[in-house]
Amino acid sequence: MEEQQKSSHVVLVMVTFQGHINPALQLATILHSKGFSITIVHLELNSPNPSNHPEFTFVSIPDKLTKSQLSDKDIPGLVRSVNKNCAAPLQQCLEKILHSHHHIAAVIYDSIMFCAQPIVNDLGLPGVTLFTHSALGLLFYHIFPQLNEKGIPL
Repeated sequence: MEEQQKSSHVVLVMVTFQGHINPALQLATILHSKGFSITIVHLELNSPNPSNHPEFTFVSIPDKLTKSQLSDKDIPGLVRSVNKNCAAPLQQCLEKILHSHHHIAAVIYDSIMFCAQPIVNDLGLPGVTLFTHSALGLLFYHIFPQLNEKGIPL
């Protein structure tokens, strides 16, 4: 029984931006219904209420976002700040979870948290990206580098 519990722990790294919260929690609920224990690592910003999901363990990491960053319309800058500010706390958090659970079946992270993949690689954990945007949003991932190459600011 203990071995099964060790192999069925999933960590979900959630960005708590509008439009990202519900898909992440829905995925966590589905995985939990399939027998996985769930730890949700999330930004301090717009933190979910743990009492709404008592079946999950919630861990907050500091995002160090300022009010001006949140009110600014520079979304790519905000995403860069989230990744810069959260990389070290995320690594420390995942190391702590790994130490306490000894095994993590997977780390599923929001695509905005692209700093997560190098961290899970360094820890030897499987990482899976969760795309919470529409198909059009996914298309922009292919267009952004082309716009950047042409010098068009994002």
